[in-house]
Amino acid sequence: MYIGSIELKNNIILAPMAGITDLSFRTICKEKGAGLVFTEMVSSKGLYYGDKATNRLTKIDDWERPIGIQIFGSDPKIMGYIVEKDLNQRDDIDIIDINMGCPAPKIVKNQDGSALMKNPKLVREILRSVIKVSQKPVTIKIRMGWDSNSINGIDIAKIAEEEGVSAVTVHGRTRDMFYSGKADWDFIAEVKESVGIPVIGNGDIFEPEDGVALFNHTNCDAIAIGRGSMGNPWIFERIQNLLDGKEDRIPTTREKIYMAIRHLNMACDLNGERVGVKEMRKHIAWYLKGMKNSNEIKNKINTVEEREEVEKLLMLYLEKEG
Repeated sequence: MYIGSIELKNNIILAPMAGITDLSFRTICKEKGAGLVFTEMVSSKGLYYGDKATNRLTKIDDWERPIGIQIFGSDPKIMGYIVEKDLNQRDDIDIIDINMGCPAPKIVKNQDGSALMKNPKLVREILRSVIKVSQKPVTIKIRMGWDSNSINGIDIAKIAEEEGVSAVTVHGRTRDMFYSGKADWDFIAEVKESVGIPVIGNGDIFEPEDGVALFNHTNCDAIAIGRGSMGNPWIFERIQNLLDGKEDRIPTTREKIYMAIRHLNMACDLNGERVGVKEMRKHIAWYLKGMKNSNEIKNKINTVEEREEVEKLLMLYLEKEG
């Protein structure tokens, strides 16, 4: 599959997630078969004003490529400027994705993220400003609409196609649903039928069978996995195995524990031990999800601040339960 001029190894994609898809997690997902990965959501204003924390989110390893950077904002001039003066100069970035789907209150209160879906005119202005200067393929991520009374995802996708966007990712929920209820795969199929550019389906892919079902239900060109990859990077290769007619293989408890330890060490190397251990608490809880008698170890890990202690607790759990 191609997005613009960028060829992907496959069409199973790691969706961008704030606070989740950092360099360490992306590396693991890439190893486990993701055909494309995305950075965390990055503020265009943060880049414009040279904010150090924002710039850290753009740290990329060449090994991850192809990779997309996801930016958010609502000022067409600023977004066009940072693409032209900053992102165009980055040889390590392959695709620029614009977030038009984030439902978080702190994002939409500034008219960013899914708030853009209430303003198709501004969507067009942003896309025109960015695509006019971008030397890389531009994609967008949208939802069905702001709420059930303003479902306009097809209109936004058509605007994107008219302005030269290379692909559109569709999350089958409205903004007011956040992540509740069930993703509407029928709507993703409608978007696919309505535009000629590649459509990437997103929403409720938690098991390998879900990924295959989304492809079959919508005829979409690719799928993007967000929450279903948390603590579960194996989902990419497992979906690909099913698509290839191969047998599915569920990771063992031992594999999950060793992956959690490896992820822990990568996160600590990337962010420093104090931050890395704190960030990994949620990831470790996801790795341990569904394992027997795991609540006790999760609670202990949430009180520990040294990576060696976390690793020791995980190995003790493995000896006892593995």
